[in-house]
Amino acid sequence: MSQTVDRALSILPLLAEGPADLGQVADRLGVHKSTALRLLRTLHEHGLVYRQSDQRYRLGARLFALAQEAVENLDIREIAHPHLVRLNEQCGHTVHLAVYEDGEVLYIDKVESRYPVRMYSRIGKPVAITVAAVAKLLLADLPEPERRALAEKLDYPMYTARSIPNSRAFLEELAIVREQGWATDLGGHEESINCVGAPIRGTDGRVVAAMSVSAPNVVVTADELLTLLPLVRRTAEAISHEYSGTAPLKDLKDLKEASS
Repeated sequence: MSQTVDRALSILPLLAEGPADLGQVADRLGVHKSTALRLLRTLHEHGLVYRQSDQRYRLGARLFALAQEAVENLDIREIAHPHLVRLNEQCGHTVHLAVYEDGEVLYIDKVESRYPVRMYSRIGKPVAITVAAVAKLLLADLPEPERRALAEKLDYPMYTARSIPNSRAFLEELAIVREQGWATDLGGHEESINCVGAPIRGTDGRVVAAMSVSAPNVVVTADELLTLLPLVRRTAEAISHEYSGTAPLKDLKDLKEASS
């Protein structure tokens, strides 16, 4: 039975390359045409493949409907939360998860620091979009015309001397973030708070959310916080893999070893 299921599922990647006839399917699977035909008929009955008028087979509409339904029902917060908790247990600092919606970047999850000094950020509250690490990650992934149009209409409050002052500087910062794949806020919003973040990607490689670790200077310096970057990036990658279903998850031990 497991071999039958394996063979049937192997047909789908083949048809993803384009329509194929019975002989091509049988050759790819290494089976007789009668066996390939039985598998194709079963997949056809479930709407996963479709037989065209030229007798070639292609992926069926039901497969795309299932994929779309699965994507719509994915909850990035639910998937990410256990990873954020593990990261918080590892480093002790505040961990945030954020998404971009309707021109704003919003926190959708937060794991509090174990230290007495706490951040005032709240779930559901918009972030300082021109300086926050999570905002830079989310906006850097936007198509260039959309990125530029947004940058030009934003206000640029000078929260501190390190805040980004204008759209030109902001676009330059986003270009750097886009290239390196991570972002920081080193005293740009509050002089005493530093932050390092990494993107979470979906199946198409686009950024669907961003996570970060933040800490005040009285707990760790900016340089000390930056040493956590490998662990932050590995955690974001683990969330991305689980969200997109592209690879087995790594446990906390693996994440810790990868960061050392």
